[in-house]
Amino acid sequence: MLSEMLSYEFMRRALLGGVLVSLCAALLGVSLVLKRYSMIGDGLSHVSFGALSIAIACGFAPIKFSIPIVIIAAFLLLRLAENGKMRSDAAIAMVSASALAIGVIVTSLTSGLSTDVYSYMFGSTLAISGDDIHFIITMAFVVLINFVFSYHRIFAVTFDENFSKATGTKVGTYNTLISIMTAVIVVLGMKMMGALLISSLIIFPSLTSMKIFKSFRSVTICSAILSVVNFVIGLIASYGLNLPAGASVVVANLVVYILFSIVSAIIKKRQIA
Repeated sequence: MLSEMLSYEFMRRALLGGVLVSLCAALLGVSLVLKRYSMIGDGLSHVSFGALSIAIACGFAPIKFSIPIVIIAAFLLLRLAENGKMRSDAAIAMVSASALAIGVIVTSLTSGLSTDVYSYMFGSTLAISGDDIHFIITMAFVVLINFVFSYHRIFAVTFDENFSKATGTKVGTYNTLISIMTAVIVVLGMKMMGALLISSLIIFPSLTSMKIFKSFRSVTICSAILSVVNFVIGLIASYGLNLPAGASVVVANLVVYILFSIVSAIIKKRQIA
C-alpha cells in the first residue's frame, strides 16, 4: 500500500511538505507551550484563513499573500501581550474571532464555500501544487536554519526572560523571531491540515514529550521525532482508510499522547513504590 501511495505525485508532495511543516511546528511548539503561548497557532490559523479568503476572492497567490499578513498579526499579538494592555489569551481570542468572521463574510460574498476554501478550512493533500511544495520546502528550511542557529537564545528566552536581558540577550528580538517563524509555519501547513487543525501540530508533540522527558533538549528532540512519525502514520491511515488527512494526523497525535500518558503514570507509580 505504501508503494502504491507514493506512486502518486500529490501524495509525495503531501508527505514531503507535511514532514517539514510537522518538524518545524514541533520545534517551535516546545517554546510556545512552555511560555504558555501555545494557542497562538490557533489564533494565527484563523488570521491566515481570513487572509486566504481575501486572496482567493481577489485572485492573488494565497500562501504568498497570507504570510506577511499573518506575520504582522503575530507581531501585534506579541506586542499586546508584552505591553500588558491585554492578556495574551484574550488578545488571541479577539484577533482569532475577528479574522475568522472576515474570512467567512468574504467567502459568502464571493465564491461561497468553494473547493479551495474548503481545503484551507479542513486540509487536503490534493490542494498542494508543485509551486506550493517548492515554496514550502524553501520556507521550512529557512525556519529550521534560524531555529538551529538561535537554539541557545531561544532556550534562554523560554525559561528566564529577566536573566536573558541581564546577560545582554535581545529578548524582544527572539520573541519576535519565534512569532514570525510560527506564523510562517501556520500558513505553510494550512493546505494540509486546515485552519481548524493546524495548531495541533504545535501543541500535541510538545505535551506528549513532556509526559516522559523533562529537559528542554530531550523534549525538543522527542517532539520533532513524534511529530514526523505521527504525520506519516496519519497520512498513511488517511490514504488506506479514505479519511481526511488533517483529522487522521490529529487522531494519531492523540493516540500517542494517551500512550505516553499511560507510560508516564506507570513510571510514577514505580518510583513511588
